[in-house]
Formats: sequence, C-alpha cells, structure tokens
Amino acid sequence: MAQAAGLSGPDFGGGVALASIPADGVLLGHVGDTPVLLALVDGQPHAVSASCTHYGGPLAEGLRMGDEIRCPWHHACFSLRSGKAVKAPAFAPLSCWNVEVREGRAYVTGEQAATATAVVADSGAQTQRRVLIVGGGAAGFACAQRLRERGFAGSITMLSADSAPPVDRPNLSKDYLAGSAPAEWMPLQPPAFYVEQAIDLHLGSEAVGLDIRARRVTTRNGDIHHYDALLLATGAEASRIPLPRFDLPNVFTLRTLADADALIRGVADAHAIAVIGSGFIGMEAASALRARGLAVHVVTPEALPLERILGTQLAQHLLDLHQRHDVQFHLQTQAEHFDGHDLRLANGDTLTVDALLVGIGVRPRIQLADDAGLRIQNGIVVDDRLRTAVAGVYAAGDVARYPHAGGMARVEHWVHAQRQGQCVADNLLGDDRAFTDPPFFWTHHYGNDLRYLGHGSGWNRLEVDGDPAANDCLARYYRDDVLVAAATLGRDRELLALQARL
Repeated sequence: MAQAAGLSGPDFGGGVALASIPADGVLLGHVGDTPVLLALVDGQPHAVSASCTHYGGPLAEGLRMGDEIRCPWHHACFSLRSGKAVKAPAFAPLSCWNVEVREGRAYVTGEQAATATAVVADSGAQTQRRVLIVGGGAAGFACAQRLRERGFAGSITMLSADSAPPVDRPNLSKDYLAGSAPAEWMPLQPPAFYVEQAIDLHLGSEAVGLDIRARRVTTRNGDIHHYDALLLATGAEASRIPLPRFDLPNVFTLRTLADADALIRGVADAHAIAVIGSGFIGMEAASALRARGLAVHVVTPEALPLERILGTQLAQHLLDLHQRHDVQFHLQTQAEHFDGHDLRLANGDTLTVDALLVGIGVRPRIQLADDAGLRIQNGIVVDDRLRTAVAGVYAAGDVARYPHAGGMARVEHWVHAQRQGQCVADNLLGDDRAFTDPPFFWTHHYGNDLRYLGHGSGWNRLEVDGDPAANDCLARYYRDDVLVAAATLGRDRELLALQARL
C-alpha cells in the first residue's frame, strides 16, 4: 500500500554540513536507494525514513512541529527522535538511521535495528488488568494497539460484530470498491498480529447486554466477558430506506468489508446502478463504480451535493467533476418505489438499474449503552477524557458525544475515531489526557483528494482562496468570526499549518 518517496537531495552517506539542516524543518536526502529525512532535535541530528507508514505520503512535504513531523496526506504524526508513530492513522514507526558528526558534517551510516519502546505509566496500569473493548472498528483497534505498544500486560478482549478483523474502512468506498486495491491491503493487521499481541479478538460476537454493576458484557451467543475497564466503540450502522422492497437482494449498503464484497459481487454483471444519497460515501462510491464501467445515477434531495458541508463553490466543483465522468444526477428528488429493476423517483422519473446502493447516512449504535442506563444524547455522552459518568467505562469513535469547541460533538471520521481510541488507551495507563484533536478526513474522487480539518457544523461565513477546478484551493469556514474548519485541494501543507488554530 505504501509508496516510496522519490530520491531527492544529497546522499547522506557522503555527509552534509550541519548548517544545511533547517533548525525548525527537515532536510530530504537519501542513503543509497532509500529516501531519508535529517532533522536537528535539541541541536542533535536525527535521521528517519521519509515515507509515511500509512499510505507512503512524502513526509518532507509535511509540517514539522517541535520534534514531530506530520504527513501532508492523512496527518499521521511521527517522532523525529525515535520514529514512533505518535498519532493515527499510521501505527508502524519510521525506520531510524545512525548519524555520526565529524568536523561539522553529519554522516548517515546505517539503519538502526528496531527496538522495543514500550513505556507504561504507573498510576492506572496496575489496577485495570482486564480491558474489554466492544467494537472492532477504528477506535477499538487503535486502543488495543496503543495499550500493547505502551507495554500494558493485562488482558485485552475485543468483541466485534463484524465477520472480518479490523479493516481499512475508508478504502471500502475508494480504491477497494474501484477494484484497484487488492484484498490483502484491507486488514489493519494480519490475524497473526492479534495472537502475537495477546489481543483476544472475537469475530461475529455482538454485545447485547451490559451490566454496569457486575462489570460484565453478554454477547448474543451467550458468552459473558468481565472487565475492569470497558471501551464502548460500537460505531454506527448504515441507515436504510423505510419503504417496502428496498430490502431486495440487489439493494446494498456500504459499511463493512462484507458489505463491500457483497456489492462487488452484486455488480459483477451489472450495467447500471443507482446511488441513493450524495454524502461523501455516496459520492466516493459513484466515482469507484464508474471506474468499474457501470452507468451511475445519483439520487439526492439536495439541490447541490455536499453544499451544506463544503459550501457552494467546492460542492459545485465536485458535481462538475462527477458529471465530466458521466455520472447522472437526479437532484431535489428521492427514491419512492423499487421493484428490483425499475426505480421510481418522487419527481416522476423512472430509472432502469441492476442494483441500488443506499448511502443516506449512518446511525450510532447506542442500544447497548442506552439499555445499561448510560447517558445518551445523539451518542454516548462522555467528558473530555472520553469517560462516561460510570467509573471505568469509556466511549470513543462514531458513537461518542464529547466536549468540543464550547459545545458537544459526535464525529463520524476514521482518523478521529482512531485518535480517540489512542486517547482512551493513554488514559487507561494513567495519562489523564484531554482529547483536543480537531476532526480530519479526506475524500477521493477520480484521482483528486479533498482534505477537511475541523468541525464545521453551523458555519455561516466562508472564504475561498484559489481555484477548485485547478486543484488549488483553500476554503476557510467561520462561525461568526471564529475559524471552525478548513478544506483544501492541492494545498496539503497549508491545512496542516491551520491545525493549531483549530
């Protein structure tokens, strides 16, 4: 999945002047055929590999903040001292290289052997010996991985209702659906990882009962799991159209790997498909299905897809982009009747299609928490440490409603869920860390990537700099005079620079 950065800059094996290394930046070079970054940290040179371990993003084009480097593509964050992946979506560290200083020059002499860096905080780790994670998505995986990375020696059990281990969910509506990402790219880790890390992963294990007093969770098949600390990372489920015959075998949703595989099988011999809904999943799926050669119709009640989130200029750009790729839009209408072949719309039009993909949003899975008496308000209510009002019970990911920007928010973004899972793990180990990261996501359409940072709900003023059609644009979203979000096309580093303000 990763793509190596191209070779550029000096050969560090031959040495470079210390004065040529930016004091607050990085210097890109290489050792043999491997791209490498050199950075001065507290006056000492450190060398790490130059490609992000998530998707291979070019770290030299990212942003250095203190002793960390942030990837321009998906905002993964790494330590320049140790190479450690500090923040998701990357989990694997960068390689580190030996550096020798002689007569004012730095020489990169060879790659260091990987070493364990686990450090456990003292205050919480010894009292919570059994961590139970309900959910097999982004937040649950990130929590388990961070606990083991930091040396937690207690038991970790994950209960996942899915049939597959945690996968790269954003790719389901992007390259995987388009057919350009092979199946082996999809798992976040192979099955052996969970065995090696002593993470007891139970697949097809839906939690149906939570007894807070007894500290136990019961699954649909009758298994009982006790815990000292519990993370509810139950995520969300795809919404469906509440009308007859919209549950036929050729009507699909797209949330899990099983959903994606069913959709791919279902359109193998299809010629036309209707996508119901014009959110990011629906629009990405439209792009991916066009790559498979299908005629694609998008049906939406919106006058302009994504205008409420992105504003008129960026929304119009995405609509134009899809129309140039022959996607047919049916705006300001909705699906009314389907007989398995003909889809009748509220405006009187009828579309003849082989399949439907319903992408009208998701609903947080709150039933387990609600039945247990936890506070619910469009999600599971937590504090800034992602704790519920019940001691030892946390929530993270799509299901968590947490303090944000003076109010409460529930965010359905992949990277955000992973970072919340990491925050829970850190707090379980005694860090007492508030979750303050701004939301971030990216969306992919016909080779074009739009990246979005912040939580723009309720924005009422928009400033757009540049030209979206030229893939060169920065949009800033304000609520009154407060910057709440930003989106970019082709200006990745500028978006990183705005992160501190958000």
